[in-house]
Amino acid sequence: MHPPERRGARAGAHPPGRMADWDLVRIFLEVARIGSFRAASEQLNMSANYLSKRISLLERAYKTTLMTRHVDGIRLTPEGLQVLEAAKRMEEASFGLDCALLSQAAPALSGEVRLAVTEGLGTFWLAPRLVEFQRAYPGLLVDLKCEMRSADVLRLEADVAVQLEHPDKLDLKRVKIGRLHIMPFVSPAYVEIYGMPKSADDIRQNHRIVLQDAEQTRAKEMYDKYAGREQLGFVAMRNNVSTAHLWSIAKGAGIGWLPTYVPALGDPLIPLDIGVKFELDIWLAYHPDANKIPRVRHLIDWTVQSFDGRKYPWFSDEFVHPKDLQKSYKEAEPLVNLFAGFKKVSRPKIVPIFSDRSSGRNR
Repeated sequence: MHPPERRGARAGAHPPGRMADWDLVRIFLEVARIGSFRAASEQLNMSANYLSKRISLLERAYKTTLMTRHVDGIRLTPEGLQVLEAAKRMEEASFGLDCALLSQAAPALSGEVRLAVTEGLGTFWLAPRLVEFQRAYPGLLVDLKCEMRSADVLRLEADVAVQLEHPDKLDLKRVKIGRLHIMPFVSPAYVEIYGMPKSADDIRQNHRIVLQDAEQTRAKEMYDKYAGREQLGFVAMRNNVSTAHLWSIAKGAGIGWLPTYVPALGDPLIPLDIGVKFELDIWLAYHPDANKIPRVRHLIDWTVQSFDGRKYPWFSDEFVHPKDLQKSYKEAEPLVNLFAGFKKVSRPKIVPIFSDRSSGRNR
């Protein structure tokens, strides 16, 4: 038997002036971010009608309209925009609380967790930062699989998958955790030989490009859209992994499309503002039952925070130009330190094995 409600109270509501119900605020935050009740219902695994009622409950608690309903989604009112900013701060505080409490339970966690991720994001972003996760949970073994093929989570190829394709299996939990912004880059070594590209037409007529032809990159789709048929001499190199793609561009093989965070790796690559850029959403996929396993739950939480666009602006929905990344990055740690192991280091001078010296010929 349920306890009687207090007179004048509604389930989930709270008196004005008291702290807001976090569950209501969390639902408001997700609906506002996604932009429609229908899409939010799919992502949260709740009915659209239920979400609408929860938002209405929050609006009645504050006696104001936070969002208006339209055939193509929702729009936030000025009051809703204010609540959205406050809700983001509540979420950030919630993450901080989770981290503080979960770190106390770290010694009790043990076992293996398997994380599948695209080769570029795994190599350049997650691998250097997984040290933090391992130190927080020393009893866990992280099996990191970096490849361009999407892992089949339902067949237990991985516990958690980070991918650039929308997961199409309905039995999976799917969460959009960030966005990858892609634009063309060129190296100073290339510019010395071929000159600075001035436009998309200039690239097509007078320059050379390199392509990363792999699953999830949409390289062929982008090439067909902007360049047309492939021509020998125009396409200087084709490769299938992000590391080879980055090195080929850095060494001057041609112009190539890379994520906007690439300058933080340390190489002096030059972004080209020629109006040819695109975006790839970053998705997290896992089996619903995996969320009930503590070690996997912690990996999921850590992965979501690792792509938080508020902290790491190169993963935000809004495009941030590479030259503005350091300014947009609010943390005290130097930006290049986040990509440990890939920052440019001075190269020692190479002395040939056979060299003429003033004292005679060396052997």
